[in-house]
Parts: sequence; C-alpha cells; structure tokens
Amino acid sequence: MKNFQNYTPEKYAAPAYRLVEEGVYLTAKPKNMLFGFPYESKEHYVTSLSFEMEPESFGEEGGCPQDITQIPFEGILDEFSVYISDFYDQLNAESDTRCYQEFASSDLEDIRRLRSIIGRRVYAQEIPNAGRDEEDWTLVIE
Repeated sequence: MKNFQNYTPEKYAAPAYRLVEEGVYLTAKPKNMLFGFPYESKEHYVTSLSFEMEPESFGEEGGCPQDITQIPFEGILDEFSVYISDFYDQLNAESDTRCYQEFASSDLEDIRRLRSIIGRRVYAQEIPNAGRDEEDWTLVIE
C-alpha cells in the first residue's frame, strides 16, 4: 500500500463530528444493541485516509478498492490499535486505484500514530521458512 493521504469526507462537517486536530475528529460510536435494546456507546476518534494498493506486492495480489486485501491491511489495524468505522463503499466502488477507509480508536494517540503513515509506503514482507506458530509475514513501514 502506498501514497497514504488524508481524506476529509463531507460528513465531518456535520455537528456530530468535532475537529480535535488536523484530520482527527471526535464523534459518538454508532448505536449498539445490548440485550435487544439500543444504547449509545462512548465517543471515539476517527480519521479517514486514502491509499493505493500494490497488486504486485506480497499479500496484495488481486487487491483493489472494492476488495482490499487482509494482508497488509490487518497488520496496520494491529500495529496502530485501530479499527474500521466506515468503508466508504460508494467511493471505493467508483475508484479504479484509490481506496478510502475511516479508522477509529477510543485512544487519540492511536489515531495520531496511524496518521504517521501519511506519505509513506506500508507493505507486508514474507518471512521465509516461518514455522506453524509464527506469522509468515511482517509489516514494513517505509
């Protein structure tokens, strides 16, 4: 994955989003169900990024905006302790090369660390001869 850039969707202009710092917003988590009743959960921080897949790279074979590969994407989520809060289905469906995702965390510092990949390349590097109990790849951030 390469060419990570900030993306600011129109929805961030809504009153439900409060700008915390450049590219980072605070908003309520979506309603969840608890014992069959909806409840509001705590707030979380969100940021949206766009990037390009590298179909020639390990783990990204066949990847595209409509089908973002788990490798190395899963590594990014784990590395920065974030989760996906919006997939921007329409934007990804209309794009041939650029992917759009909203990331979230209850910890502002996780979002700040994630944003450190803006302008960088992030990819999976295969680990030759990895054992059954080991990952067969590692996340590389250039």
